[in-house]
Amino acid sequence: MSEMLVQDIDTTTEAPSSATGAGALTDREREILAFEKQWWKYAGSKEQAVRELFDMSATRYYQVLNALLDTPAALEHDPMLVKRLRRMRATRQRARTARRLDGTTG
Repeated sequence: MSEMLVQDIDTTTEAPSSATGAGALTDREREILAFEKQWWKYAGSKEQAVRELFDMSATRYYQVLNALLDTPAALEHDPMLVKRLRRMRATRQRARTARRLDGTTG
């Protein structure tokens, strides 16, 4: 599975390149967006693929992804994906807030 993912999103083992401009994405950030766009096409666990491709825990991946979604460079790079992921994040946040206000924890 990892060979297919690596080939499709063209990941490299090198460290992410530094941004050439103030608003440019690094190679790693572009790879994360590409992965997020197509990860569901492949069998297996997303968390396992994240560990294999990016060498980070799922928790760290989502921290990086959420920070990335808030950048103008990511929005410029892939507006449809970033807007969709922002909507999904907002929906989950509203659901958590509603559960907290209801006093339930599930």
